[in-house]
Amino acid sequence: MHNELYEQSGSDIIRQLGQRYSDYRKRTGQTQKEVAEKSGLSVFTISSFENGSATGATLASFIKLLRAIDSLDEIEKLLPELPESPRALFKKKQK
Repeated sequence: MHNELYEQSGSDIIRQLGQRYSDYRKRTGQTQKEVAEKSGLSVFTISSFENGSATGATLASFIKLLRAIDSLDEIEKLLPELPESPRALFKKKQK
């Protein structure tokens, strides 16, 4: 699974995210218009992202989209906070 992801282009991954976002939006019972009103993005932008034709979506737009469907907390999964390094822990113990 891990290797399959690395074999995909960035555009392919963004297309999959768009489709997944569409599924999430629909599960929340919201229309693209409602998400547009909440996010400040156009219906065209949302539609383009969901159907995979907008593979240059910005991270700022993605954050707005997540916020609109009350899923902003999921962004933490992209780069979770790292635990303190063993070296830093060792230095703390030394003090």
